[in-house]
Formats: sequence, structure tokens, C-alpha cells
Amino acid sequence: MLNLFNFLKKEKVWDFQGGIHPPEMKTQSNGTPLSELPLPHRFIIPLKQHIGHEGEICVAPGDKVLRGQPLTFGTGRMLPVHAPTSGVIEDIGQHMTAHPSGLSELCIFLTPDGDDRWMPLDPLPDYRQHPRTDIVQRIHDAGIAGLGGAGFPTATKLKGGLRGVKTLIINAAECEPYITADDRLMQDYAAEVLEGSRILAWVLQAERVLIGIEDNKPEAIAALKQALGSERDLQIRVIPTKYPSGGAKQLTRILTGLEVPHGGRSTDIGVLMQNVGTAWAVKRAIINGEPITERVVTLTGEAIAQPRNVWSRLGTPISHLLHQVGFTPAPRQMVIMGGPLMGFTLPSLDVPVVKITNCILAPSASEMGNNDEEQSCIRCSACADACPAKLLPQQLYWFSQGGDHDKARSHHIDDCIECGACAYVCPSNIPLVQYYRQEKAELRAIDLEAKRTLEAKARFEARQARLEREKQAREARHEEAKQRVARTDTHELAAAKARVKARQAAEPDEATLEAQREARHAQARLRQAEAQAETQPVTRQSVDPRKAAVEAAIARAKAKKVAPADAVDTGAEASVDPRKAAVEAAVARAKAKKAAQAETAEVTAPAASESAADASPEAETDPRKAAVQAAIARAKAKKAVQAEAATTPSASDSAADAAPEAEIDPRKAAVQAAIARAKAKKAAQAEAATTPSASDSAADAAPEAEIDPRKAAIQAAIARAKAKKAAQAESDADAASRDAAALATAAHFAVENAEQAQEQANNANSEPEQAPELNQPDDARKAAIAAAIARAKARKAQSSTTLED
Repeated sequence: MLNLFNFLKKEKVWDFQGGIHPPEMKTQSNGTPLSELPLPHRFIIPLKQHIGHEGEICVAPGDKVLRGQPLTFGTGRMLPVHAPTSGVIEDIGQHMTAHPSGLSELCIFLTPDGDDRWMPLDPLPDYRQHPRTDIVQRIHDAGIAGLGGAGFPTATKLKGGLRGVKTLIINAAECEPYITADDRLMQDYAAEVLEGSRILAWVLQAERVLIGIEDNKPEAIAALKQALGSERDLQIRVIPTKYPSGGAKQLTRILTGLEVPHGGRSTDIGVLMQNVGTAWAVKRAIINGEPITERVVTLTGEAIAQPRNVWSRLGTPISHLLHQVGFTPAPRQMVIMGGPLMGFTLPSLDVPVVKITNCILAPSASEMGNNDEEQSCIRCSACADACPAKLLPQQLYWFSQGGDHDKARSHHIDDCIECGACAYVCPSNIPLVQYYRQEKAELRAIDLEAKRTLEAKARFEARQARLEREKQAREARHEEAKQRVARTDTHELAAAKARVKARQAAEPDEATLEAQREARHAQARLRQAEAQAETQPVTRQSVDPRKAAVEAAIARAKAKKVAPADAVDTGAEASVDPRKAAVEAAVARAKAKKAAQAETAEVTAPAASESAADASPEAETDPRKAAVQAAIARAKAKKAVQAEAATTPSASDSAADAAPEAEIDPRKAAVQAAIARAKAKKAAQAEAATTPSASDSAADAAPEAEIDPRKAAIQAAIARAKAKKAAQAESDADAASRDAAALATAAHFAVENAEQAQEQANNANSEPEQAPELNQPDDARKAAIAAAIARAKARKAQSSTTLED
């Protein structure tokens, strides 16, 4: 009755399809406690000891490091590696690693110093007071990967199961023959394994924790139960011995009855699995603060004198381990890393121990059996019966051997766990696992190339899209610029045309410009002749003033003739150029001033001579009288200027009215000019005759007359001033005579031009139909204006001559 009750109380376990029962061969090594080995003389530390990319190196040759100091760093699947002991970094370079290919990888070479000193540690015994993400990050920084043989980063696996994991399975099955590393670890460190399992359960917030262990490990089962005591947070499940019950999918099926879907993960059904060695490493990383620098390795096989489990530092050469346990190699000795079914033969004994190294097997020739040659498949289906993944190994063999990748993929070759059960039962000695591994590697290469192709295609398409967007943006900008230019060009073109038309309308034609230049040159020659006439005698004058005046008048007339018609129309009332009129008025005022000075000299010269001859006090010139005379002379000059100003507008008025009564006889004007020259000459002779007598009489009368010296000095100064004025009057008279002659000549020509213009105007008025045949201007109005201008000039010349007289 009691046995029945215990049977009903026993937890149910399930079974999986397939599997085999090979000889266990575990008693050779599991009976000896774990032991420490001496440090090697050099450590070889591969940067990649897990599934994923290698980390970034953070040390350099020559650096001194302590045990536990990180040598690389990284994120995600880039796990760091740590120094297994204190020492000096000797070199960083390529070296052969533990891989079936025997290829070299980047390694760090460390020479130990013998002190084996730890770096400062940061233990975290109260881990429950910290966020779960911090604990996961500490596990990553400790470099922990799956120690059962897969090598998947533990932190990455935990991050994927932070939500939805209800069951945590601790894999303690260790089903492969010869391997007893987990068995010995549970016997010696059961409490640390359970504590690590609790940390993992707390991080995952799992509802239950199942520890699955085969029934061929009674000592380990007893140690776990003793360490667990009365606690019920962890459940120890003893399962039947069967290979490969330690597989993740197989153990999940055995403990929960659930199956992981094809192409999925155990987390899809709420289950996450970790190894016993991983749980121990998590405990040391969190509670003790130690990164993973060593692990338990089984050294077994008949070629080893002292088979056992040892603590091996990561990076220790395999040759050093075998030497410490009495390894005696036989001819053509084979050394296997891992178990006899899933392990691989080492290409060299100089390869280092890594995180996934759980066993070093050195079998004898009798242990490995006969090395029979591979034979053809007999299609016995023994491999299909033994396959725990429900695959068709013989079909996968054909596809792998023939390179038919698509069919191999369609037959789910990726679900193969490479347990070796098919090869173990094959009667033809076909190494099926090696074929599957090669096919998987080729498929991974194909997938990688396809991924790179897709990424390159995506980059190309993104680039093309970007270029197309930039092109459209440029075209849009260009179109907008064209529209903007088109809008502005219309206004700018219209404005430019308007400016050109205005400039053309404002600018005179070439003939007008040429006539104006000729007029300016003639006026300049006239001014030069007048200046020479005032300063130099007639014999030294290069230009005749009268001839220059005539040329200037002719040039002005020509310029007026070629002036634009609109200018003539708009300026009919003021046909005379304002600048020229101002110049002529200034010339008239100057001439009037000169005439006034000459008249003043004529008036004051006899008085000065009489006062000098008498030399008596009664005949003395009163200074007030001289001042009065000077004022009278200034008044006369001012009147002459006013008369000139009065005659200037009358000339324009007469030009506008075209009055015929303003005509002056040129002969009369010439006679008046001659009279003016004679008077000026007579005044000069009288001044020359009276100047010495005045000085002599002043000298003779000096002692007789009783005159105040100051008055005498004043009278002498007055006499000198009068003499100076007389000399100036003589020169002004000469200039006036020349100007009068020039004006008379100009008046003569003006009268003739006026008569001709009047005749042309009369002819134009009487015979308009013959006007085009004449050489003169065809416009009668222009001829009348020219006649009026000529009469005005004649009147101006007569007025100037009258003022000089």
C-alpha cells in the first residue's frame, strides 16, 4: 500500500522518440573529487569562445593584467574574455583554436607572473534589491556563455525570456558517455548550483524551476537533495538514462510533455533551459563578483593514467592538461574534445581550453573499435529509428552529398542536433554527422550571401530613391526659378525698352552734337582772342578777335539750325541759349564797366594836371571831392550794367516778336566805334603829357608852399592813383575799340543774314509749293526765327557801341 502511494506521488515524466543506449563509461572519472592544476607557462586566450562575434581588444602587448580583468569588451553577442591569471600580455596574434577546421583565430598570449592576484571584485549578495536588467548586464560583463557545449551567450538568452517564461529547466542530464563534469560539479558544489538556479529564476520571474538529472548519477542526486533540504522552490526531477535526453528539445519533452515547434524556440512555449555549469557561473558572477576564468573539464580515456575532473583555466593548452594526468600517447593517437558522439578530433594538442570545453577524451585503439571504411547506404532505416528529432537521416545524407541545398532545407536539416545517434547505429560506418555539419555550413554561407545581397539591394534601392528625390527636388527648384525669371523678365524687358527709348529721345543726333562741338570750339577761340587782345599788342596776336567773333557767331547759328525741331518749338519764345545769353550779358557788363572807367579817367585827368601845375594851396584837390567823383563813376557804371540787363530781354522779346524796326545801320555802328577809339587815344596822350608836369610842379612847390606833410602825401597818392587809372583807361579803350570793330563786323553779317532769312521767309510764305527745291530750310517758321535772332544780335551790337561812346 505504501509503495502504491509513493508511485502515485511520483511526478510524471514523458519520453521522446528515438534515442540510443551506448556504454556510459562514466565511472572512470566521476569518482575523484575536483582538483586544481599548476598554471601553464603561457596562456592562449581566443577572443571568440561563444556563438557570436568577437569583442574589441582593450589591452596591448606589454600591459600588466590581473585575474578577472577584461581583455575585450562588447555588447549583445560580443561577450568579453578575461585574464585567467595575473601576468603580462606577451603578444596578440593568430593561433589554432578548438575547432574541427583547425583554422587559426585571433588570440591574446598571456605570460603568468605566478601571483595569481584577482582584480578588485564587486560582489552583490543582495541582488534582489537591484533591477533585473542590472543583473543581466552583470552576467554579460562576466562573459558567461552556455557551459553545456552550445556556447550561446547567457545574458542574451535571458533578455529573450524576461517576459512569458513560466518554467526554468536546469539541465543536469549530462547524457553523453565519458563526460562527468556536471556530475562532479553537482557533487562538490551543489549549494552554489542551487543558488545560481534561484538567481536565474528570480531574473526570469519563473513560476517553477525543474532540475532534470538522469538516474545514473545517484551521488549528484543525493548532494542536490541535501543542499535543497526542505526548500520547495526548486524541484529535482530524476529521469531515465537515455541518449540524448540532455538535448534541449528532448529534455523539455521529458519534463513538461511539450514540444518546441519547428523553427521555433523553447521560449515560444514558456520554457527556458540553462546548464548546471552555467548556473554555477552565474552564482559566482553575482554573489562573488567573479567573471568566468575557469571551468570543470573531464580528462578521461584509456590513454590517461589518472582520469578525473579538474579546474582548468580558460586558455590553458590541452597538452598541459594531459601532461598533468599522465597522458601516454600511442601511435596515431586520437584526442577528442567533447564526447565520443558529439565531439571532434583536435588537429593539435596546442589548442587552448575555451568556455565550451567540457571533456578531453584520449581513447585507446581498442576503445574506439575497428576503424572500418565507409560503405554505401543499405537503406536499413536504423538511423531514422534512432533520430530523436524525427528526421530522415538517409534522405539528408543524399541531399548533403549531392549538394541539393533546397531539398536539404525542405527536409529540416536545421533541426538536426548533431547528437550522432544516426552515425552510431549505421551499419555502413557512414559519418552522417560530418555530412550534416558540412551541409549546414554551406547553407549558412548561402544565407549569409543572400542576406548581404538583400542588404546591398536595399542600399541600392535606397540610394536610387534618394537620387530620384534629389532629382525631383532639383527639377522643382529649376522650374520655380524659370517661372520666377519669366515673371521678372517681362517687367525688366519692358523697363529696359522704356529706358532705351527715353535715352534715345533725350540724346541729340550726331549732326546736332557735331554742330554744338563746333560752336563750343569757336567760342573758345573767341575767348582766347579776347584774352590776347587785352594782354598783347596787335602785332603779337595769333588770332584776330573780329574774325574769331564772326566764326563763333556762324558756329552758333549752325548749331541752332541743326537743333531738333521739338527744341525749336518748345523754345520759340527763348530761342537764345540761356547759358549763351548769360555769357553775353556778362561780356556786356564788363564792357560797360570798362567804358565807365574810361569816362572817369577823362574827368579826373585834367583836374590832376591843373592841381599839379599850380602847386598852390588854393588849387589843392579836396579828398571829399575825389570820393564824390568816384561815387559818380560807380553810379554811371551801375547804370550801364542796368542798361545792358534791360537790353538782354529786349533782344529775346524782339526775337520772339520778329519786329523789323530794330534794324541798325552797320556803317553808323562802325563810325561810332572809330569815334570811341579816337577818344580813347586822345585821353591816353593827355595822360602821358600831364603826368611828368604834375610831378615836377609838386617837387618845385614843396619848399614854397606851407602845406601839411600829411596832406602832401595824400595828394601824391591821389596823383599816382589817377595816373594808374589813366593808363588802365588807355588799355581799356584799345580793347573797347577792338570789341566795337568785332561787334560792327558781326552786326554787318547779322544784318545780311537777317535780310537773307527775311527773303527766304517771304519766299516761303508766297510760294510754299516750291519750298522743297530751295537749299535753305523748308520751314518758314524757322526762317523767321533766324531773322529775328539776327536782328536781335544787331541791336545788341548797336547798344554795346552806344555804351562805349
